[in-house]
Amino acid sequence: MRALLERPLYPLVPLPPALEKDVIRMIQIGLSGCNGRMGQVVTRMAASSQKLRVSVGIDVNSVKLSDYPVFASVNELTETPDVLVDFSNPASLPGLLSYGLAHRVPLVLCTTGLSEEQVNAVKEASASLPIFRSGNMSLGINLVMELLQKAGQVLSDGYDVEIIERHHNQKIDAPSGTALMLADAVSSVLPYDPVYTYDRHSVRQKRDPKEIGIHSVRGGTIVGEHEVIFAGPDEVIEIKHTAYSREVFAAGALNAAEFMAGVAKPGLYTMADVVRAKQRL
Repeated sequence: MRALLERPLYPLVPLPPALEKDVIRMIQIGLSGCNGRMGQVVTRMAASSQKLRVSVGIDVNSVKLSDYPVFASVNELTETPDVLVDFSNPASLPGLLSYGLAHRVPLVLCTTGLSEEQVNAVKEASASLPIFRSGNMSLGINLVMELLQKAGQVLSDGYDVEIIERHHNQKIDAPSGTALMLADAVSSVLPYDPVYTYDRHSVRQKRDPKEIGIHSVRGGTIVGEHEVIFAGPDEVIEIKHTAYSREVFAAGALNAAEFMAGVAKPGLYTMADVVRAKQRL
């Protein structure tokens, strides 16, 4: 029985040459950071897509691990992809922005840990180029952000906000980009300007009511956990998101790539734009 269930429902038969011209052209993705953990998950998931394919990779480790060519630099590309997806390192950002602007290729920036200067560079480039940027590619996290805004409006008076994020022991940046996204979502609806507090051990004083505490845990192989706590008089409300697989983020990146490949208008796009586009279908 198991063998029968594992068989494809329909045999994969090559299309006759006469019909090949009617096949919709697949979106060609250039994948920056293709040999990293997330890059390999994106590669694996794209291989089963009927709409997208990774046609070229960029990685400082330019060894070929999949069925597409890999270059050490974006400037070495011999063919122009429809969209560039980045899961690499903040150091790659200047080259990606320059390439995108020079070749009019939309960017999907999934790398976290960008400096304030780099974020400003992205905003500046988005005036001339369609750029997607998100601190987290999960659709669930973006739903959590909406819930936090509603909670923040109701619980703005007398409730302390604390955020705890947990990731694997190989993650470099702290706090996570997602934790900052969640903090921004809450602060956007508060009647005051909160102060983000990352470390209290060196200060002996009571908690400032206008703080949002952000705490980072690094250990093991935790893919990603984010917990937002609203602690008030005699009650605590917790909103939590847990990612059990990197495929959650890869799926979001591919959704964003498909969306951005059809965007011509310059601007800075987010997962909210992708969600709205899907709702219109």
